[in-house]
Amino acid sequence: MGDYVMSWSGGKDSAMALHRALEAGLRVSSLFTMVSPEGYSMSHRIPRGLLALQAEALGLPLLEGTADWGTYEEEFKRALVGLRATGIRGCIFGDIDLEDHLSWCRRVCRETGLEAVHPLWGEDQGVLLDELLQLGYRAVIVVVDLERLGPDWLGRDLDAKAVDELLRLGISPCGETGEYHTLVVDGPVFRREVPLGPRRVLRRGHHAFLDLAREGDGT
Repeated sequence: MGDYVMSWSGGKDSAMALHRALEAGLRVSSLFTMVSPEGYSMSHRIPRGLLALQAEALGLPLLEGTADWGTYEEEFKRALVGLRATGIRGCIFGDIDLEDHLSWCRRVCRETGLEAVHPLWGEDQGVLLDELLQLGYRAVIVVVDLERLGPDWLGRDLDAKAVDELLRLGISPCGETGEYHTLVVDGPVFRREVPLGPRRVLRRGHHAFLDLAREGDGT
């Protein structure tokens, strides 16, 4: 049985998928994250320095691919081909219920000779969030779609109170359609809590981000 790589966003869905994969006995040997040329993870805008701290806290090496949205698939597949050459058997993803994402993951893995593993697929979002909190994971909201949520959500812990508010606002519980993204800083698979630095808010278009970059982050 070969090892698996975790497609790592830094957020709650990745953390839960990793948790489930480890519980199922899969050997996860590394994390893999696509970063922008500026040195931030795609969508979540987490600086590579903070991603590295997450990886250290998880006790797993962090592998990176670099791309913009125009070259994302090409570079993702290039990285998977390289991982397969090192003996990696499959890639683990944190998708829950977006069919387009599932199809994309399965296709790029098939085209690169890897198995696509989706430990969370088809589960109820609310049940997953309850499990996340009961297990003791701490996730901080770092991105919001300003058409759905205000910037005051940035920096908040995704706790039971926040989940209740999201539900009252009609927000997809796990933010699966991009309403919000999180950064996981602690939980059962972490050896220690990940420290957060400055929390400046940035606005770009209809999104607001928690800028967590520190000196030396990025490129």
